[in-house]
Amino acid sequence: MTAPVVVGISGASGAIYGIEILRMLRELDIPSHLIVTELGARTITIETDLSLDEVRALATQSHNNKDLAASVASGSFITSGMIVAPCSIKTLSGVANSFSMNLLVRAADVMLKQARPLVLMVRETPLHKGHLRLMVEAADSGAHIMPPVPAFYNRPAEISDLVRHTAGRALDLIGIDHNLCDRWQGDPVSTD
Repeated sequence: MTAPVVVGISGASGAIYGIEILRMLRELDIPSHLIVTELGARTITIETDLSLDEVRALATQSHNNKDLAASVASGSFITSGMIVAPCSIKTLSGVANSFSMNLLVRAADVMLKQARPLVLMVRETPLHKGHLRLMVEAADSGAHIMPPVPAFYNRPAEISDLVRHTAGRALDLIGIDHNLCDRWQGDPVSTD
């Protein structure tokens, strides 16, 4: 059985990315541990038609963001990695500075110290130099920085196509083998 994936949803816009990752993990029969920040819960209700309880039900296990004694707060709890989708600048700052103010940041810090994959889907624009510095610091510690920038080569027809493709690419970064999104197959009109 595949070790669980930790999914964090912070307060930035784009909660649908974390929700889609949970759905995809469920499709793949891969267990998931969910951490939602207080503002992440609020964003879910603002941006989606789902309740927090419905989102929690998509995960195998859900943890309270204030519970620093949860299983995912320890490096001895084996996971496949973690995706923070979306990742707010506040959460990015906590990760970049190893400031474990809550369970989401502590679990991310555990990924880095255990050399496990950590994907931060930083959702902020435009970016100032301080934001960019934080991304560099997190990347220098081992995190993958993956702003949810959509691809268009797969000719998405709906927003859900964009979200699913980006979520699938995040799963790729933590080594989850899947065929849940369209992949680039080369330019069909190439004459080489």
